[in-house]
Amino acid sequence: MQNPPARRSTPAALLAALRPKQWTKNGLLYAALIFSGHFRDPRDWAYGTLGFLAFCLLSSTGYVYNDLRDAEADRKHPKKRFRPIAAGELSPAMAWGLMFTCVAVAVGLSWLVRPAFLVTSLLYFATTLSYSTIFKHVVILDVMLLAACYIWRAVAGAVAIGVPISPWLLLCTAFGALFLGFNKRRGEILLLEGRNAGTRKSLAEYSPAMLQEFQAITTSGTIISYALYTVLGSPTPWLLVTLPYVLYGVFRYIYLIDQRGEGAAPDETLLRDRPILLTAVLWVATAVVVLMVAPTVTPGAPR
Repeated sequence: MQNPPARRSTPAALLAALRPKQWTKNGLLYAALIFSGHFRDPRDWAYGTLGFLAFCLLSSTGYVYNDLRDAEADRKHPKKRFRPIAAGELSPAMAWGLMFTCVAVAVGLSWLVRPAFLVTSLLYFATTLSYSTIFKHVVILDVMLLAACYIWRAVAGAVAIGVPISPWLLLCTAFGALFLGFNKRRGEILLLEGRNAGTRKSLAEYSPAMLQEFQAITTSGTIISYALYTVLGSPTPWLLVTLPYVLYGVFRYIYLIDQRGEGAAPDETLLRDRPILLTAVLWVATAVVVLMVAPTVTPGAPR
């Protein structure tokens, strides 16, 4: 068991409740900006960044709401017991006030981007709430709802800058999110080592063997769908040269779960592991260079 950290001040507890480390997930909003070639347009960067901030606030609202509902169960978890609400650092009234503030600011930012983006943001927010209130404890559907949140992020990124939504991008996003989600469940089981009673109902329905099967399926789907996206759905088939980065990142993540006991908190794992961070930077840099120098082809046109 971990030793409890020093009690946080109220501002520090409010910030911790927002889980800023998990805002990296909202970086997916920039995918359409980069892969559509619109990264040269400062106005689109501004729209994309406003959208990113709006989704950070909405996702944080979902985290606070989830922590408020699960405070009692979180107190039985070896790591989650240190969350501000479970640790008694934030009262329910303060948590509700934080949520309403975040939603109000997020709605304003979304409207500044464009009305269609506001609609997409609200659909994403509704998905997060349905996960927290209903599907979080339903085996398999819990991970599928989390994957849907990633899909909404990818859609929102395209809506923010007014470009067509690539079905190939949505497909590889879905498989990638399912890959992370089922591996998160596997990491949680390894972390708890039989102490999952009272922490998450759906965990009791999963087994390491079943999750290993899901891992194999989603790994294949992630890699194949990304390869197909680079060839059939991107502005240039030369983006296929970025496939080795995706291969290494996926294999490295599986290694971290199986050999290092990571994966229960994907955001921490991805931010802490230097090889994965370096791979992500090289992947983005290579994609930008390819899109700048390679001849473009209209997606769907003969290659």
